[in-house]
Amino acid sequence: MSEIKATNITWHEGDLKRDERWKSLKCNGATLWFTGLSASGKSTIASALEQVLVTQGVNCYRLDGDNVRHGLNKNLGFSAEDRAENIRRIGEVAKLFADAGAVALTSFISPYRADRDLCRTLHADTKLPFYEVYVDTPLEVCEQRDPKGLYKKARAGEIKGFTGIDDPYEAPEKPELVLKTADHSVEECVQQCIDFLAKQGVVSVRR
Repeated sequence: MSEIKATNITWHEGDLKRDERWKSLKCNGATLWFTGLSASGKSTIASALEQVLVTQGVNCYRLDGDNVRHGLNKNLGFSAEDRAENIRRIGEVAKLFADAGAVALTSFISPYRADRDLCRTLHADTKLPFYEVYVDTPLEVCEQRDPKGLYKKARAGEIKGFTGIDDPYEAPEKPELVLKTADHSVEECVQQCIDFLAKQGVVSVRR
């Protein structure tokens, strides 16, 4: 699905270099890729982190799984092929945000390692920081939360191919950051993200 069908196209380099852009805008671009089961806390943490960073003057934008499927990816379903294309598109969009000097926060189940690895490669190929954040929440905790009632429907057979129930979730093997929402509050997880970004030189830490 991601094959290039356009012909007679050439990549056009602009006159403005990335380091010139970042220096002038006083920013550093990067992608923080949140992955984990449904109801693990990905979107909640990413949303809270976005608010804190923007309040501190950091150019930041959040890409959420459900939100993106209302527009850019509204033509994609939940088959393995469509999920792969969904994540590929988001990887490309996040890369553009990061290149522009924003901290892109992506909140997607993204259950397959190969798809997440592709997004990492997209960033690596253009020398952009990509950090995988594993929101490590036990399945039983996610089911207890179940804010959208999806696990209940999946257990009842009303939803097929639901990640964690009848479709696999491949946990990251070497994530840059692990957040355990069963043991830490949203505020604590947000601070862990900020501390990590500060350590990487992406933001200046404030408390």
